[in-house]
Amino acid sequence: MSKSLPTPGRDAVGAPPPALAAARAHAFRDNAALLDALQSSAGGLDAEQIGARLQRDGLNEVSREKPPHWSLQLLRAFRNPFIVVLLVLAGVQLATDDDLTGPIIIAVMVGISVVLSFTQEYRSSRAAEQLKAMVRNTATVLRRASDGHSEAIEVPVRELVVGDIVHLAAGDMVPADLRLLAAKDLFISQAILTGESVPVEKAAPGAGRQAEGGPDNPLDLPSVCYMGTNVVSGTASAVVLATGARSYLGSLAHSMAGARVQTSFDRGIRSVSWLLIRFMAVMVPVVFLINGLDKHDWTQAFLFALSIAVGLTPEMLPLIVTANLSKGALAMSRRKVVVKRLNAIQNFGAMDVLCTDKTGTLTLDRIVLERHLDLDGEESGEALEYGYLNSRFQTGLKNLMDKAVLAHRDLEATATRYRVVDEIPFDFQRRRMSVVVTDGGDDLLICKGAVEEMLSICAHARVGDATAPMTDARREAIREITHRLNDDGLRVLVVAVRREPPRGQPYGVADEVGLVAVGLLAFLDPPKDSAATAIRALHQHGVAVKVITGDNQAVTRKICREVGLDVAHSVEGREIETLDDAALDELVKRTTVFAKMSPLQKASVVRSLQRQGHTVGFLGDGINDAPALHDADVGISVDTATDIAKESADIILLEKNLMVLEEGVLEGRVTFGNIMKYIKMTASSNFGNVFSVLVASAFLPFLPMLPLQILVQNLLYDISQLSIPFDRMDEDYLRLPRKWDAGDIGRFMVWIGPVSSIFDITTFWLMWHVFGANAPEHQSLFQSGWFIEGLLSQTLIVHMIRTRRIPFLQSVASAPVLGLTLAIIVIGMLIPFSALGAKIGMVPLPPIYFAWLALTLVSYCVLTQLVKVIYIRRYGRWL
Repeated sequence: MSKSLPTPGRDAVGAPPPALAAARAHAFRDNAALLDALQSSAGGLDAEQIGARLQRDGLNEVSREKPPHWSLQLLRAFRNPFIVVLLVLAGVQLATDDDLTGPIIIAVMVGISVVLSFTQEYRSSRAAEQLKAMVRNTATVLRRASDGHSEAIEVPVRELVVGDIVHLAAGDMVPADLRLLAAKDLFISQAILTGESVPVEKAAPGAGRQAEGGPDNPLDLPSVCYMGTNVVSGTASAVVLATGARSYLGSLAHSMAGARVQTSFDRGIRSVSWLLIRFMAVMVPVVFLINGLDKHDWTQAFLFALSIAVGLTPEMLPLIVTANLSKGALAMSRRKVVVKRLNAIQNFGAMDVLCTDKTGTLTLDRIVLERHLDLDGEESGEALEYGYLNSRFQTGLKNLMDKAVLAHRDLEATATRYRVVDEIPFDFQRRRMSVVVTDGGDDLLICKGAVEEMLSICAHARVGDATAPMTDARREAIREITHRLNDDGLRVLVVAVRREPPRGQPYGVADEVGLVAVGLLAFLDPPKDSAATAIRALHQHGVAVKVITGDNQAVTRKICREVGLDVAHSVEGREIETLDDAALDELVKRTTVFAKMSPLQKASVVRSLQRQGHTVGFLGDGINDAPALHDADVGISVDTATDIAKESADIILLEKNLMVLEEGVLEGRVTFGNIMKYIKMTASSNFGNVFSVLVASAFLPFLPMLPLQILVQNLLYDISQLSIPFDRMDEDYLRLPRKWDAGDIGRFMVWIGPVSSIFDITTFWLMWHVFGANAPEHQSLFQSGWFIEGLLSQTLIVHMIRTRRIPFLQSVASAPVLGLTLAIIVIGMLIPFSALGAKIGMVPLPPIYFAWLALTLVSYCVLTQLVKVIYIRRYGRWL
């Protein structure tokens, strides 16, 4: 994901982009004129208007989010360097040779790769869209029913149209480009557009303001909110100015798609691809020159070199990678995990630190209001009543504690006596929120929030039926009660009030002073039974768990102890605020519990872990988790999360459960392991084959294998690899995180490749001295013998490479791999006896050859296993 998008630009003739021009034109109009210009009304649009505008403008979607048409996907299947190389080789062979067999075989190879890649990508994109449809963002919109009455309803964001009246609250993504009609303490994060992490305040235009003037940068217009940004705090109503491709975000869709930072996995696949292409570009001319100078038949040498080039081309690499990632995504979907970005699966497997919030992950996510107390720690109905009114009348995002308070429905009759006057929304700096209500007399400001933040604004305390000054001793007594409750695992909020005559003016943060502390609300969210098991399982698989929460430290430590986490080291957000990178890294290294953390502090811990070389996953679902989700290697959220959290995540859990994460980690490691099997097998086989060809070309008076024979061998080898995505991984491989190591691939190629060349050379000796294939008139026998040995050794290599154990004895491949391996071995041995074999210049082999072949293959497997053991002891890894 990109950190931010390009700043607003101008088109070729110097005009601003249309979306920004429209925003500036409407920014300062009064509401009536604006609604008239958009052919809307304060009551919203009716069904007929909505239908017409959807027909005119289309769905509210950015084009980049749509899967491409199947025809474009088919063309894209040709767009990889290996397919291009094969097509060029086929064209050259058509131009230089009258025999069409070679080009036909290349066409078959290209066809298999392209059709399978296209089928895989098409099925994957459709499956991904179906999975993503399970995680839908909605917007609250005011629309007119058929009877003319207006009502606020939830509609999918994609169905918004110009002129819709939208309600915004904390946690919402801004669903389109909007002009504010009214706003209350509205703060918007525009980080996706500007890169600035500090939220900006937005407000509706004041009376009498004119359209001219205003900031130079349209993104700084105080009355306009842009699609893709998110609400940090406050509430607002706004009218839609532009949707979909006509929005500012839509106009930047191309830039946004190109701005995504490549992961290590992307870079690794790309580096391997070009490594193999460079290897081919160097070795093919060498083979051509050696054979041309030695055999003096430059045409035959050229065709042979082309065939070697085809043999060195791993045209199945894109298919194997896509098939593995897609198979992993579909397997995870069966475990209620939606993968938004396929490459995140590999990062999932590489993850060695999981940072998670506490609520709903370690706990049941079913908070109950356990106690409601006065300031002396006794049961208090007054504290509950005021807490209920605060939760009942707030219009922002209701959290789990609000819902727990509202479960006391017997107080609804009391609430009906009041009407709301104003609201001061919650934000993560104040850590409190207020509502102002009235029952016809004085205004009553009711504030509810975290203990320390509330005590700082309370000047008085309710003691029995009287009100007394809030002394330091009283504050300390309240803290002591709070600590006792925290030690029992209870989260505590303070409730405070202030009465004053009606003022007729809006209330703001500055009014949260001089309050009377009334009592405490204590909430219980018990730990999940499965949390301890899941944490042990993650630890056993090399994933450390750190808890990063905005909650109280004492409560968090108690819950963490109960689920088996080490809480010897815990810190609060204020303790890391002033640390430099080096000091923070040292603190983060030894700390398991981070409490009372702000959004930016959560993100700083994630970045600290990344600086230390960790692959970091972050699990969160709130507005305050969005920065950390964005910065993590794997952002994980849930389908009940806030819009911004879901948008920032790479993976969405349909069930908030750490056991699901552990299964996802294992699936990621299986996916990565199967991809590495193909890459290492292909790299080592190619290296060995070229070495064998160079040796054979140096002493043979004929070609060691005809071009057509090489093409048929390569086709069969490619088919044998199609089952790799369905293979299993050994348990010991799954125990540790697996990261991309491009340097290991070259080392592996040099160690393992020459092993096959040893037995190629023994086969050359065997065919030359034992079977008498030592003259041009006997070359068909020689070529047939090497064809079978080369094909079978290449086919068996997957079984040698797929495990660090002894293959077939200690570790057996899956049934699809075994079945396809056996089928290709049988077909390969039968070809010299068939009409196809005769067509491509092969002859039947004597029965005794197959006894020598068996001895060769067994010796090959034994030597490969010995080299494997030495390699593992020296480098400590295999795949």
